[in-house]
Amino acid sequence: MSDALLLFNARLVCPAGGERAGDLLIVDGVITEGDGPHDARIVDCGGRLLAPGIVDLGVGTIDRAAARAGGIVRVAPLPDQSPVLDEPGAVQRLALIGRPDLWIHPIAAATRGLQGTDLAEMAVCRSAGARAVGTGRRWIADSGVMHRVLAYARDLDITVVAHAEDAGLVGDAVASAGETASRLGLPAAPALAEALAIARDLMLAEDTGARLHLRCVTTAAGFALVKAAKARGVRVTCGTTPAYLLLSDIAMSDFRTFAHLSPPLRSEADRQAALAALADGTIDVLSSGHDPRGPEEKRLPYADATAGAADAATLLALSLGLVRDGHVSLPRLFALLATGPASVLGLETGTLAPGMPGDVILIDEHAPWRIDADTLPGQAGNTPFDGLPVQGRVKAMWKGGREIN
Repeated sequence: MSDALLLFNARLVCPAGGERAGDLLIVDGVITEGDGPHDARIVDCGGRLLAPGIVDLGVGTIDRAAARAGGIVRVAPLPDQSPVLDEPGAVQRLALIGRPDLWIHPIAAATRGLQGTDLAEMAVCRSAGARAVGTGRRWIADSGVMHRVLAYARDLDITVVAHAEDAGLVGDAVASAGETASRLGLPAAPALAEALAIARDLMLAEDTGARLHLRCVTTAAGFALVKAAKARGVRVTCGTTPAYLLLSDIAMSDFRTFAHLSPPLRSEADRQAALAALADGTIDVLSSGHDPRGPEEKRLPYADATAGAADAATLLALSLGLVRDGHVSLPRLFALLATGPASVLGLETGTLAPGMPGDVILIDEHAPWRIDADTLPGQAGNTPFDGLPVQGRVKAMWKGGREIN
């Protein structure tokens, strides 16, 4: 008796194949062509969207409940875990704990303890299950160290996932320099800190031939540098989160610590540049940046509160809003949410093509709901989108053809 699942009467959305009405057959956990065996389980999708499961690249915290609500089937956590992912034992344990429902693909630390000085055992960590190496929430200030990281990663054929903010300029700042930060009297740093870091890392990546992924680009200058580097043939990709596409630093008004993010929210001009970069293909990955923080870290003066937001559960609904507003098509959206991050991590997943894992989500794209920080699924609900009406809910989810409840 085969393990077969037939999902029929669906609107299939595939980054590679576009959008069409049809059925999807999953046999023994793999998407398959054909009619399927007579004993296949049959699910009527009711004409709803059937799309690849989301691959969330660069989360701060592994949060199963939030991932389930957001249609996320795989996560790639940053190396800033406890303990830091700088040795193979920690990487291997993390890679195994989520299965079968949520697959975890660790990003190993590029330097020991993420201190930015001595290189970590990247090759051994890769053998233990790391799918990329990264700088975590920090920038490696020493250019010599970053050059060695990129050269080593090139030899291992693994991507370096970098945080791009010049720490010397950022210092203890909690906001981007500008009218809002000045009015609120908050410690601020120029947005140029991002462009400086990106420019250096791009030059080093170009020199070494390494694969570089800039985890969260947020400024017009940053996007321009990435676009120009891609045109020169640099092996660079970049990502962002819905916060930088939908919010500007005005959201920090009234000292709303739910809007205290890293990088900080930028100007309206930078937000518009982010939307343009989404439309023209400069942005390759859309992720949640999920980093939930409890009341003890958020109910503080703005400058003392911890940066971070709980946005895994809202990722899909906010992203579907970008489709309704005409910024991206549905197939392009799932290229950003699934195919793009899978490519960065070297994973064979993220599409509905035959031979791919049966990781799919069934979506009611019109289901209305309101984001409520107090009831948001997951470890905490500190989202800057608290109170926002949205549309789009996950109705069902399969990982390797197995339904996740």
